[in-house]
Amino acid sequence: MSTEPGILYVVATPMGNLGDMTVRAREILGEVALIAAEDTRVTQRLMTHLGLKAPYLSLHEHNEESRIPAIKKLLAEGKSVALVSDAGTPLISDPGYSLVRALHESGFRVSPVPGPSAVIAALSVSGLPTNRFIFEGFLPAKSLKRQTYLEGLRQESATLVFYESSHRIVNSLADMSRVLGSTRHAVIARELTKRFEQVVSASLEELAIWIKQDENHQKGEFVVMVEGTRLDDKPDEITLSEQRVIEVLAAELPTRQAADLAARITGGARQRLYRAIQHEKQKK
Repeated sequence: MSTEPGILYVVATPMGNLGDMTVRAREILGEVALIAAEDTRVTQRLMTHLGLKAPYLSLHEHNEESRIPAIKKLLAEGKSVALVSDAGTPLISDPGYSLVRALHESGFRVSPVPGPSAVIAALSVSGLPTNRFIFEGFLPAKSLKRQTYLEGLRQESATLVFYESSHRIVNSLADMSRVLGSTRHAVIARELTKRFEQVVSASLEELAIWIKQDENHQKGEFVVMVEGTRLDDKPDEITLSEQRVIEVLAAELPTRQAADLAARITGGARQRLYRAIQHEKQKK
Protein backbone atom coordinates (compact mmCIF):
# COMPACT_ATOMS: atom_id res chain seq x y z
CA MET A 1 0.00 0.00 0.00
CA SER A 2 1.41 3.39 -0.97
CA THR A 3 1.97 6.03 1.67
CA GLU A 4 0.09 9.30 1.26
CA PRO A 5 2.51 12.26 1.19
CA GLY A 6 2.62 14.47 4.25
CA ILE A 7 1.40 18.07 4.35
CA LEU A 8 3.29 21.27 5.05
CA TYR A 9 1.13 23.31 7.40
CA VAL A 10 1.84 27.06 7.42
CA VAL A 11 0.87 27.88 11.01
CA ALA A 12 0.16 31.37 12.33
CA THR A 13 1.24 31.89 15.95
CA PRO A 14 0.55 34.71 18.45
CA MET A 15 2.20 38.09 17.92
CA GLY A 16 2.48 38.66 21.67
CA ASN A 17 -0.64 37.60 23.51
CA LEU A 18 -0.48 33.82 23.88
CA GLY A 19 -4.25 33.76 24.29
CA ASP A 20 -4.49 34.36 20.54
CA MET A 21 -3.27 30.83 19.75
CA THR A 22 -6.05 29.03 17.88
CA VAL A 23 -7.28 25.59 18.85
CA ARG A 24 -6.45 24.19 15.41
CA ALA A 25 -2.94 25.63 15.41
CA ARG A 26 -2.27 23.99 18.78
CA GLU A 27 -3.57 20.64 17.49
CA ILE A 28 -1.40 20.79 14.36
CA LEU A 29 1.76 21.64 16.31
CA GLY A 30 1.06 18.67 18.56
CA GLU A 31 0.61 16.24 15.65
CA VAL A 32 3.36 17.04 13.10
CA ALA A 33 6.60 15.10 12.81
CA LEU A 34 8.71 18.26 12.62
CA ILE A 35 8.44 22.00 13.19
CA ALA A 36 10.45 24.23 10.84
CA ALA A 37 10.97 27.39 12.88
CA GLU A 38 12.47 30.78 12.10
CA ASP A 39 14.07 30.75 15.58
CA THR A 40 13.85 27.47 17.47
CA ARG A 41 14.36 29.24 20.80
CA VAL A 42 11.26 31.37 20.29
CA THR A 43 9.23 28.36 19.18
CA GLN A 44 10.50 26.30 22.14
CA ARG A 45 9.08 28.89 24.55
CA LEU A 46 5.71 28.73 22.79
CA MET A 47 5.66 24.93 22.81
CA THR A 48 6.57 24.86 26.51
CA HIS A 49 3.67 27.20 27.25
CA LEU A 50 1.35 24.92 25.26
CA GLY A 51 2.68 21.80 26.93
CA LEU A 52 3.71 20.29 23.58
CA LYS A 53 6.85 18.59 22.29
CA ALA A 54 8.13 18.10 18.76
CA PRO A 55 11.46 17.94 16.92
CA TYR A 56 12.66 21.29 15.54
CA LEU A 57 14.54 22.39 12.48
CA SER A 58 15.70 25.99 12.05
CA LEU A 59 14.57 27.60 8.81
CA HIS A 60 15.54 31.22 8.24
CA GLU A 61 16.69 33.50 5.43
CA HIS A 62 20.26 32.19 5.54
CA ASN A 63 19.54 28.44 5.37
CA GLU A 64 16.10 28.09 3.79
CA GLU A 65 17.29 26.67 0.46
CA SER A 66 19.43 24.03 2.16
CA ARG A 67 16.52 22.85 4.33
CA ILE A 68 14.18 22.08 1.43
CA PRO A 69 15.52 18.56 0.58
CA ALA A 70 15.12 17.32 4.17
CA ILE A 71 11.55 18.60 4.38
CA LYS A 72 10.68 17.09 1.00
CA LYS A 73 12.03 13.74 2.20
CA LEU A 74 9.82 13.78 5.30
CA LEU A 75 6.74 14.70 3.29
CA ALA A 76 7.48 11.94 0.77
CA GLU A 77 7.57 9.49 3.69
CA GLY A 78 4.07 10.57 4.70
CA LYS A 79 5.14 12.75 7.62
CA SER A 80 3.69 16.24 8.00
CA VAL A 81 5.65 19.37 8.88
CA ALA A 82 4.62 22.71 10.42
CA LEU A 83 6.23 25.97 9.33
CA VAL A 84 6.20 28.77 11.91
CA SER A 85 7.79 32.20 12.18
CA ASP A 86 8.71 34.02 15.38
CA ALA A 87 5.27 35.65 15.50
CA GLY A 88 2.18 36.01 13.33
CA THR A 89 1.67 34.46 9.90
CA PRO A 90 4.74 32.95 8.18
CA LEU A 91 5.97 34.33 4.82
CA ILE A 92 4.62 37.84 5.50
CA SER A 93 8.05 39.53 5.57
CA ASP A 94 9.30 36.27 7.09
CA PRO A 95 11.07 33.17 5.67
CA GLY A 96 9.22 30.40 3.85
CA TYR A 97 8.65 31.60 0.29
CA SER A 98 11.34 29.41 -1.30
CA LEU A 99 10.14 26.35 0.61
CA VAL A 100 6.46 26.80 -0.26
CA ARG A 101 7.24 27.46 -3.91
CA ALA A 102 9.49 24.39 -4.13
CA LEU A 103 6.85 22.17 -2.56
CA HIS A 104 4.18 23.39 -4.96
CA GLU A 105 6.50 22.68 -7.88
CA SER A 106 7.09 19.15 -6.54
CA GLY A 107 3.39 18.44 -6.10
CA PHE A 108 3.23 18.45 -2.29
CA ARG A 109 0.22 19.87 -0.47
CA VAL A 110 0.67 23.13 1.46
CA SER A 111 -2.15 24.03 3.84
CA PRO A 112 -2.70 27.26 5.80
CA VAL A 113 -3.56 27.30 9.48
CA PRO A 114 -4.69 30.93 9.72
CA GLY A 115 -4.44 33.15 12.74
CA PRO A 116 -2.74 36.36 13.90
CA SER A 117 -1.30 38.73 11.27
CA ALA A 118 0.14 42.14 12.15
CA VAL A 119 -0.90 43.60 8.78
CA ILE A 120 -4.57 42.66 9.12
CA ALA A 121 -4.73 43.39 12.85
CA ALA A 122 -3.31 46.88 12.31
CA LEU A 123 -5.60 47.68 9.39
CA SER A 124 -8.65 46.57 11.36
CA VAL A 125 -8.10 49.30 13.97
CA SER A 126 -6.56 51.98 11.75
CA GLY A 127 -9.64 53.87 10.66
CA LEU A 128 -8.10 54.09 7.18
CA PRO A 129 -9.77 52.75 4.01
CA THR A 130 -9.33 48.97 3.78
CA ASN A 131 -11.17 48.24 0.54
CA ARG A 132 -7.76 48.54 -1.18
CA PHE A 133 -4.38 48.39 0.49
CA ILE A 134 -0.79 47.63 -0.54
CA PHE A 135 1.57 45.86 1.85
CA GLU A 136 5.14 47.05 1.19
CA GLY A 137 6.90 45.26 4.04
CA PHE A 138 10.13 46.90 5.21
CA LEU A 139 11.38 49.98 3.37
CA PRO A 140 15.04 50.24 2.29
CA ALA A 141 17.41 50.84 5.20
CA LYS A 142 19.29 53.79 3.64
CA SER A 143 17.52 57.17 3.56
CA LEU A 144 18.24 58.01 -0.09
CA LYS A 145 16.97 54.64 -1.34
CA ARG A 146 14.01 54.88 1.01
CA GLN A 147 13.03 58.30 -0.32
CA THR A 148 13.36 57.12 -3.91
CA TYR A 149 11.15 54.11 -3.14
CA LEU A 150 8.54 56.30 -1.44
CA GLU A 151 8.48 58.69 -4.38
CA GLY A 152 7.32 55.76 -6.51
CA LEU A 153 4.34 55.35 -4.16
CA ARG A 154 3.34 59.02 -3.94
CA GLN A 155 0.45 58.78 -6.42
CA GLU A 156 -0.88 55.42 -5.13
CA SER A 157 -4.52 55.75 -4.06
CA ALA A 158 -4.64 52.56 -1.97
CA THR A 159 -3.76 52.59 1.72
CA LEU A 160 -0.03 51.93 2.13
CA VAL A 161 1.13 49.51 4.82
CA PHE A 162 4.74 49.18 6.02
CA TYR A 163 6.63 47.27 8.69
CA GLU A 164 9.37 49.14 10.51
CA SER A 165 11.92 48.37 13.20
CA SER A 166 12.65 50.35 16.35
CA HIS A 167 16.05 51.60 15.17
CA ARG A 168 14.70 53.02 11.88
CA ILE A 169 11.23 54.25 12.78
CA VAL A 170 12.30 57.87 13.47
CA ASN A 171 14.10 58.31 10.15
CA SER A 172 11.47 56.41 8.18
CA LEU A 173 8.64 58.61 9.44
CA ALA A 174 10.68 61.72 8.66
CA ASP A 175 11.22 60.48 5.09
CA MET A 176 7.53 59.58 4.69
CA SER A 177 6.55 63.07 5.80
CA ARG A 178 9.08 64.64 3.45
CA VAL A 179 8.19 62.56 0.39
CA LEU A 180 4.52 61.60 0.75
CA GLY A 181 3.50 64.94 2.24
CA SER A 182 3.52 66.25 5.79
CA THR A 183 -0.28 66.54 5.96
CA ARG A 184 -0.97 63.01 4.68
CA HIS A 185 -3.01 61.09 7.27
CA ALA A 186 -1.33 58.02 8.78
CA VAL A 187 -1.56 55.58 11.68
CA ILE A 188 1.14 53.89 13.75
CA ALA A 189 0.32 50.55 15.39
CA ARG A 190 3.01 49.66 17.93
CA GLU A 191 3.43 46.43 19.90
CA LEU A 192 0.05 45.02 18.84
CA THR A 193 -1.53 42.58 21.36
CA LYS A 194 1.29 43.24 23.84
CA ARG A 195 1.34 45.10 27.15
CA PHE A 196 2.37 48.48 25.70
CA GLU A 197 0.17 48.36 22.61
CA GLN A 198 -0.47 51.76 21.01
CA VAL A 199 -2.45 52.89 17.97
CA VAL A 200 -1.79 56.54 17.11
CA SER A 201 -3.57 58.42 14.31
CA ALA A 202 -2.37 61.79 12.98
CA SER A 203 -0.67 63.48 10.04
CA LEU A 204 2.75 62.18 9.01
CA GLU A 205 4.37 65.35 10.31
CA GLU A 206 2.64 65.02 13.68
CA LEU A 207 3.59 61.34 13.93
CA ALA A 208 7.22 62.15 13.09
CA ILE A 209 7.23 64.66 15.95
CA TRP A 210 5.43 62.27 18.31
CA ILE A 211 7.90 59.45 17.72
CA LYS A 212 10.86 61.73 18.54
CA GLN A 213 9.34 63.18 21.71
CA ASP A 214 9.73 60.05 23.82
CA GLU A 215 12.24 57.20 23.44
CA ASN A 216 9.57 54.83 24.73
CA HIS A 217 7.56 55.58 21.58
CA GLN A 218 10.47 54.20 19.54
CA LYS A 219 10.52 50.75 21.16
CA GLY A 220 8.95 47.59 19.80
CA GLU A 221 7.62 46.49 16.44
CA PHE A 222 5.71 48.87 14.18
CA VAL A 223 3.09 48.77 11.48
CA VAL A 224 2.83 52.14 9.71
CA MET A 225 -0.24 52.79 7.56
CA VAL A 226 -0.56 55.80 5.28
CA GLU A 227 -3.70 56.99 3.53
CA GLY A 228 -3.44 56.83 -0.24
CA THR A 229 -3.52 59.92 -2.37
CA ARG A 230 -6.99 61.12 -3.23
CA LEU A 231 -7.94 60.68 -6.86
CA ASP A 232 -9.18 64.27 -7.03
CA ASP A 233 -5.96 65.72 -5.58
CA LYS A 234 -4.44 68.41 -7.78
CA PRO A 235 -0.78 69.41 -8.02
CA ASP A 236 0.39 72.41 -6.01
CA GLU A 237 0.08 75.83 -7.57
CA ILE A 238 3.24 76.90 -9.39
CA THR A 239 4.30 80.16 -10.98
CA LEU A 240 4.48 80.77 -14.73
CA SER A 241 8.28 80.89 -14.63
CA GLU A 242 8.41 77.60 -12.72
CA GLN A 243 5.99 76.06 -15.22
CA ARG A 244 8.28 76.88 -18.14
CA VAL A 245 11.30 75.38 -16.37
CA ILE A 246 9.28 72.29 -15.48
CA GLU A 247 8.09 71.75 -19.06
CA VAL A 248 11.65 71.89 -20.43
CA LEU A 249 13.25 69.71 -17.76
CA ALA A 250 10.41 67.15 -17.63
CA ALA A 251 10.88 66.53 -21.35
CA GLU A 252 14.61 65.87 -21.02
CA LEU A 253 15.36 64.40 -17.58
CA PRO A 254 14.14 61.74 -15.12
CA THR A 255 11.77 63.15 -12.51
CA ARG A 256 14.24 63.19 -9.63
CA GLN A 257 16.97 64.97 -11.60
CA ALA A 258 14.48 67.41 -13.09
CA ALA A 259 13.14 68.31 -9.62
CA ASP A 260 16.64 68.85 -8.22
CA LEU A 261 17.61 71.12 -11.12
CA ALA A 262 14.30 72.99 -11.11
CA ALA A 263 14.72 73.75 -7.40
CA ARG A 264 18.23 75.10 -8.03
CA ILE A 265 17.08 77.28 -10.96
CA THR A 266 13.88 78.69 -9.44
CA GLY A 267 14.63 78.55 -5.74
CA GLY A 268 11.32 76.75 -5.25
CA ALA A 269 10.67 73.84 -2.87
CA ARG A 270 11.98 70.61 -4.37
CA GLN A 271 9.07 68.50 -3.05
CA ARG A 272 6.47 70.79 -4.63
CA LEU A 273 8.36 70.90 -7.93
CA TYR A 274 8.78 67.12 -7.90
CA ARG A 275 4.98 66.70 -7.71
CA ALA A 276 4.47 69.22 -10.50
CA ILE A 277 6.99 67.41 -12.75
CA GLN A 278 5.27 64.10 -12.07
CA HIS A 279 1.97 65.68 -13.08
CA GLU A 280 3.58 67.13 -16.23
CA LYS A 281 4.95 63.72 -17.28
CA GLN A 282 1.57 62.06 -16.70
CA LYS A 283 -0.05 64.49 -19.17
CA LYS A 284 2.20 63.30 -22.03
